[in-house]
Amino acid sequence: MKTFTIAAVILSLLAMPAYAQGRHPKQTDEQKAKQDTKPKVDEKAYKAALERIPEPKEKYDPWGVARPAEPAKKPK
Repeated sequence: MKTFTIAAVILSLLAMPAYAQGRHPKQTDEQKAKQDTKPKVDEKAYKAALERIPEPKEKYDPWGVARPAEPAKKPK
């Protein structure tokens, strides 16, 4: 009897995520209207903002901290 109880608990725990994915709340007209009021992206303002970003003087090196700038020379 104890094994059947444990098996039932395990099966119910495995089925819980699938049950959660299947439920979708219904949207009302008010909720749909709120979703439509998102601000629109202005392409001209976006391009102007990109042009205001200054060009870097040096190329960015993401591994610059992980390795030394000058390779160590071995004495012969």
